[in-house]
Amino acid sequence: MKLSSGRRADPELNLTSLIDVVLLLVIFFMVSSTFVQEGRLRVELPSASVGQATSIPDPLVITVTAQGSYRVNERALVNNSRETLRAALVQSAAGATGRPITIRADAHASHQAVVTAMDVAARLGFTQVNIATISQQNDD
Repeated sequence: MKLSSGRRADPELNLTSLIDVVLLLVIFFMVSSTFVQEGRLRVELPSASVGQATSIPDPLVITVTAQGSYRVNERALVNNSRETLRAALVQSAAGATGRPITIRADAHASHQAVVTAMDVAARLGFTQVNIATISQQNDD
């Protein structure tokens, strides 16, 4: 008896047409179906009341002249001592150390006079100390 010596072909299943049909069905159902729109949730948002606006206090202005004399809010002081400057700041601030202080110094004022003004303000408890400057414009 003779046995077949040839190779046997493996059985294959062609899935191409099956995939085409399944994709067509998916597209058909997507197009023909209606989408249910969900109702919106009713949410009552909280309301906020507006309080009184806090007013920003006017800053105290310490002016240091070229000669090293001090002015507090444009009032000239009796002398240039630390104690006089301290007393003028206490009187002008009326205990409100939260007020900002602006130091305006002449360009020719000594650094020591400016540092003294900053030191007196810091020792009294003022934390918002600003230095006023003038921006220079280029003449090109």
